[in-house]
Amino acid sequence: MIQNKNNNKDKMYVVAVDMGYGHQRAASPLLESAEGGIINANKYKGISKREQKQWSGGRYWYEIISRFKNVSILGEIAFSIMDSFQKIEPFYPKRDLSKNSSQQKWFYNQVKGGLGKRLIEELNQNPLPFVTTFFVPAYFAEYWGYKNDIYCIVCDADVARAWAPPKPKESRIKYLVPNKRVKERLILYGVKRENIYITGFPLPKENIGGESLKIIKTDLKARLFNLDPRGAYRKKYRKLIEDYVCPVKEIKKNKHPLTITFAVGGAGAQREIGAIILKKLQKKITSGKLRLNLVAGNRNDVYLFYQNILTKNNLDKTKNVNIIYSTNKFEYFRDFNLALRTTDILWTKPSELTFFSGLGIPIIISDPVGSQEDYNRDWLMYIGAGVNGLNPEYVDEWLFDWLESGWLAEAAMNGFLNAPKLGAYHIEDIVLKRKVVEANEIHLL
Repeated sequence: MIQNKNNNKDKMYVVAVDMGYGHQRAASPLLESAEGGIINANKYKGISKREQKQWSGGRYWYEIISRFKNVSILGEIAFSIMDSFQKIEPFYPKRDLSKNSSQQKWFYNQVKGGLGKRLIEELNQNPLPFVTTFFVPAYFAEYWGYKNDIYCIVCDADVARAWAPPKPKESRIKYLVPNKRVKERLILYGVKRENIYITGFPLPKENIGGESLKIIKTDLKARLFNLDPRGAYRKKYRKLIEDYVCPVKEIKKNKHPLTITFAVGGAGAQREIGAIILKKLQKKITSGKLRLNLVAGNRNDVYLFYQNILTKNNLDKTKNVNIIYSTNKFEYFRDFNLALRTTDILWTKPSELTFFSGLGIPIIISDPVGSQEDYNRDWLMYIGAGVNGLNPEYVDEWLFDWLESGWLAEAAMNGFLNAPKLGAYHIEDIVLKRKVVEANEIHLL
């Protein structure tokens, strides 16, 4: 794993966990700066069988229960029991929330039992800045005496107590957070204010175009026509568009039809919604008026599920339905990011993809899975970048009413204007250059 024994000022260790997509998706924009590539704390080279077993049990049951959630009353009960383990307390009234949680105690006991020790011993041979997208590696880096700075990237719009260490006022872990709410939440947990930086979520650089936001503006310019076919939004907010994106007269019909990307989570939950969307919009797909991306991620079972649905509906030969799938997660992220360039609407549960609203893509929100996703949805709604999806059985009706009104064009602009976009750049500035440049994030929620 350690290839460069010399201290490289342009490199850091980027440590994720292979659970779902969120933690690795947050790590992927930092790949160029990652010494030895992205390290998975639960799958690194040399990990012991005992340590692998410690990690794998929690992931297995989370995925099983996440999919089981939709099964009548029993599914809801099973999921609520698991979700209570990672519950986020109400923010108001503001109060001391530093008391240790059961989730935190469980993970910290795993660390004291040896979790992560071998990895830290190896990385300490050449101790570069340590950046992780999950709180447990931050725990064990500090516990086992890592010899450089420790940073933890937060991947949700609010976080449970477990994200802060047992003795937060004594900790040297520094937090790179997506919004002000997370900063204020961590302070209630006891984390020192000076150890928290508002960077924004690390979005893929290939979708941004640097500080000028050249790529975002180019893609949003093309997107606004499909989202506002009657020009209702462009007419009402002409000055706003011209101040931040381009002259309205340059917004013209583009080469791709209205394009929806539907994404399932890492556990494969909600795949059935994608099948319903396909069936209900089949006429517009076959006529070339609509294109649908069905995101299977790296899950072969979801890929086969969608392939079967396409065959049943005689759509397996159409060019207007694309299944985004790769056995390698980072190849999937690359393909997904490329598809977003011509995506007009992203339909997903409010996972880490909530923050992709910053690319100027409106989000149709399906049901949250877990406490943190409830808060992600609140944040998305608060900044006006997402709308709760209605019954997918009638998507062929309500979706086009929304388009006619320009409502989704407004959501696209709200995301572009209100959601931080330069998180990956801010993180690299702070970690590698000691240059503190925070996101201009005005919203607490």
